Amino acid sequence: MAQHNELGKEGEKIAIDFLLKKGYKILETNYRYLKAEVDIIAKKGETLVAVEVKTRSSDYFENPQDAVNDKKIKLIVSATDYYVNDKDLDVEVRFDIIAILIKNNKTKIEHLEDAFLHF
Repeated sequence: MAQHNELGKEGEKIAIDFLLKKGYKILETNYRYLKAEVDIIAKKGETLVAVEVKTRSSDYFENPQDAVNDKKIKLIVSATDYYVNDKDLDVEVRFDIIAILIKNNKTKIEHLEDAFLHF
């Protein structure tokens, strides 16, 4: 597996542990619909949370969360909409980004709630 894929998988595990400690229930990981993938679908209270995890080993060029562009947002929204309809859920939906920077054996986690509102 390519090194960036391994870093991404490690980041997703870190994000899952982070969310579990914050009281989230993990419903799905790597949920796919057509060409879209939602890294984590979780629930907190009555809110369904679609989480995009971005992990980097350097923030030299950009912060991890800056890699989530309009195209990616549309794909995540589409997949989450399909999930909600397919499961016949009546929930509020929120889109979060968990940005993880693993650098010099230190891990920095930034949880951006309602992240797509800021784009």
